[in-house]
Amino acid sequence: MGQLRLEIKNLSFRHRSTQREVLKEISFYADSGKVTAVLGPNGSGKSTLFKCITGIWKPLQGEVRLGETEILSLSTKEKAKIFAFVPQSHEAPFPYTVLDLVLMGRCPYVNLFSSPSAKDHEIAEKALSTLGILHLSQRPYTKISGGERQLALIARALAQESQVMIMDEPTSHLDFKNQLLVLSTIRSIAQALNKIILITLHDPNCASMVSDQLILLKDGKLLGFGPQEELIKPATLELLYGIKSNIIKHDRYKVIIPYIKYKERLT
Repeated sequence: MGQLRLEIKNLSFRHRSTQREVLKEISFYADSGKVTAVLGPNGSGKSTLFKCITGIWKPLQGEVRLGETEILSLSTKEKAKIFAFVPQSHEAPFPYTVLDLVLMGRCPYVNLFSSPSAKDHEIAEKALSTLGILHLSQRPYTKISGGERQLALIARALAQESQVMIMDEPTSHLDFKNQLLVLSTIRSIAQALNKIILITLHDPNCASMVSDQLILLKDGKLLGFGPQEELIKPATLELLYGIKSNIIKHDRYKVIIPYIKYKERLT
């Protein structure tokens, strides 16, 4: 497979209602076969960044390119063939099956008023098989566990056959075991299927486990961009979150231990 690069140059965004600049000249790149994680405090602009990259919101300025293709000028359907989105969670309006959910990823390829073809079903079942949940295909999506739901949402993104997968805190509602399962699955997809994966995370420990490189956002500005082993350091985390920490290294992973001062009395 060829190497692809998603490149963002000088991306800025301002809300019309407040005229407040939420993103300020953000530049970075993400390569295929790698996981690029975005870290930052609440309100730092992580979700806004993803909406601007995918063209949901129009940036004030900047470029988004995949190889030689300028993304922001494309139609919505063309963008859907480039970007697949995995949300934090998905509440189904009615109990459709897991297979039906994954088939929704084929929407960019299905004509209006048409039904998914045999090929669409084959691609959806292959995505379920890749995620190890083909046995759930006829189960109601509302009746499976949280971890299984998240894997089904990732399978839907795979069925979309997009080159870039964008994931918004996909582990935020999961228990410890399922967090590890989803993170390891995300890393395997990037490497085995040569996908560009952009993911927002709250926990630097999760970023250490899954990412190849990091984007650090604070107050809408780029605080840092580069290999995660160079950025996950006590001094950098203190700049980002305002807390002191210690880091213990184990194999290829880093475990971040924050220093917490407990109040003796609550007032």
